[in-house]
Amino acid sequence: MRKYYFLSLLTTIFILSSCASLSRYPGIGRIRRYTINSSQVPAAFDGFRIAFASDFHLESKYKERHLMNTIRALQDEQPDLLLLGGDYQEGCQYVEPLFTALGQVALPFGTYAVLGNNDYERCTDEIRNAMKKNGIHLLEHELDTLTRNGQRLILAGVANGFDLKRYATSPTAPLKDEDYVVMITHTPDYTEDADIVHTDLALAGHTHGGQVTLFGLIVPETASKYGRRFLTGLNYNTQGIPVITSNGLGTSRKNIRTGARSDLVIVTLRKE
Repeated sequence: MRKYYFLSLLTTIFILSSCASLSRYPGIGRIRRYTINSSQVPAAFDGFRIAFASDFHLESKYKERHLMNTIRALQDEQPDLLLLGGDYQEGCQYVEPLFTALGQVALPFGTYAVLGNNDYERCTDEIRNAMKKNGIHLLEHELDTLTRNGQRLILAGVANGFDLKRYATSPTAPLKDEDYVVMITHTPDYTEDADIVHTDLALAGHTHGGQVTLFGLIVPETASKYGRRFLTGLNYNTQGIPVITSNGLGTSRKNIRTGARSDLVIVTLRKE
């Protein structure tokens, strides 16, 4: 009897912990917060807050009604900058609604994005056009510079991180050690497959945190050649560079998510 009760309780906790509807913002399982401390952070960017959202897969389990809650969460959080990690759609008809909504979020330093593997497979031109129309800056193996009080922070966007024949050289290669560089890459594997020299922080998605796991202990599918190493949260590549992998917002293959709650990431930069 006790064994049955324990198993029932465990199952209930597992289901509830996986349920995005328990969040203040339905469609977002949780907001995950990180503070990155580094002497490299420019003094002018001490306290700078970055929101990172990835893997919308609109419409999968993540629906248009959830998108409005994500916009509300971003407005409430009031980050300085929004970064987008790719895999935006499960059909070209969802491209325009997604980026129209994201384009309405007014941020001091705007919104920057990369594309995911799904986005290179379909709707690529539609996504590029919708981003441009809504003031979202797409970085396909490109750099951009943010300036505050005469100091700068550099953004680096990786194109197709799976295509190492074309993109084995990191977009950060021309930079200097003294630059503070935030990289966006759809797959966290790129941070290990390529020499991301001069990068100080990398943000990635793609793994969905496993999407279906048993408390993170059993993970049938990691979507990474490195297994659970970059599955979710804050980890480090062999160069010691911090890599934050988001569980993403939507789902792929099957519209189910258990044990790996969807998330919106908020990163605060602090100068040591």
